[in-house]
Amino acid sequence: MDEKISLQAVEEYSAAFSAKIADGYFAQRQKISGNDILKLCDIQQINLFVIRELLKAWKQESVKYKSPYFDYDAKEVRESLTHFQNVLSNNISIAKDHFIPLLKKSVTLTVFLILDPYDFYSDTLDKHGNGNIRVSELKNEIKYIKINHRPLESLVQKLEERRLESLAGNEAFALLDHILEEVNFTPEDVEPYLQRLSQVIPLEVENLYESKYEKADPGVTLKKQYVPKANINEQLQKEPVATVADNFQKISDLKNRLTINQKFMFTKMLFNGDFDLFNNAVTKLDSLSTLDEATSYLESHYSNWDRESEEYEEFIEMVNKRFS
Repeated sequence: MDEKISLQAVEEYSAAFSAKIADGYFAQRQKISGNDILKLCDIQQINLFVIRELLKAWKQESVKYKSPYFDYDAKEVRESLTHFQNVLSNNISIAKDHFIPLLKKSVTLTVFLILDPYDFYSDTLDKHGNGNIRVSELKNEIKYIKINHRPLESLVQKLEERRLESLAGNEAFALLDHILEEVNFTPEDVEPYLQRLSQVIPLEVENLYESKYEKADPGVTLKKQYVPKANINEQLQKEPVATVADNFQKISDLKNRLTINQKFMFTKMLFNGDFDLFNNAVTKLDSLSTLDEATSYLESHYSNWDRESEEYEEFIEMVNKRFS
């Protein structure tokens, strides 16, 4: 099984899950209220994401309150709009057809947060990647996250301690990277969540990942041929094709040159989601002097890595650059 989550598989499962939940609730009801949303699913995270999506909808609608004649930024007006929002939040009333898309998106987000928190963090910050991240908006967004929530909460806390109102997206990535190292973050156990999801719609987690083998045409039987995998030593000793760009990509150390996305990816794919294990391995590699020493270390500690995976090849490429 390849370790890349299939968006299509997750969306298909989320659609089936949402339909089952909605059919049960709306069998004898026309609308769903805010209080009932918070009690709808056994996994509270799904319910909270629905509420978060509703608040986003409110913010999008409130943007329409712009006028050349009236000052909607006046203190009294903003206070009135806030009161209006609070009144609306206590009067949520959504029909089935409008509710199912909200629920489906919330289930999808929850599945990704459970199975792939690193990419979830990346996506959360990347949404603001073309500009500055407003701390208040980020705080409002992540207060509805209750699974694997510690790193993002720590990020907001540090931003508030620095009394920052906004910062560039790449700065937020760097700070989150530091937090993950500092707290030795390990994702929550997925099994309890998978069991609760399966109570609604049976879920085989393997079915949510993309196969590394393409599907054959109907009626055609594929036989996998055994291809000997190159060992780490062979992979590291491969002479890459040199380019002008390569000369500017030599790196003095791994720890400070890996991007946050790379760290997330390598931790998940190569180190079983254990960030502490990943961090120790990178620190060890940075302490070595030669490519031969790095080869020996990796062969003795990680000989079971999947040499055919893209993550493995990218990691080995970075090690090569470290000792070039």
